Amino acid sequence: MPAVKRIPERKCCGCGVSGPGKNMIRIVRTPDGDVLIDETGKKNGRGAYVCRNESCITKAAKKNSIGKSLNAQTDMTLYEELKKRCTAD
Repeated sequence: MPAVKRIPERKCCGCGVSGPGKNMIRIVRTPDGDVLIDETGKKNGRGAYVCRNESCITKAAKKNSIGKSLNAQTDMTLYEELKKRCTAD
């Protein structure tokens, strides 16, 4: 009997709900210390995830939970870019 492939779950920084990482936006802190939005989900570095809706991004911005998860400074331009991406999807 073949083994069933397990899909890893990730936790949203905004609402705290767990789900498949493919349904979320990944933000990564590179080894250089830059904080970027990871389109592919495969960049090297520490990652944080947020749901693809505006309310979760707003909650994450208020709590600065992405910055805390990445142990890095984040500014409002990151959250504005995330909001643009969630409305484009």
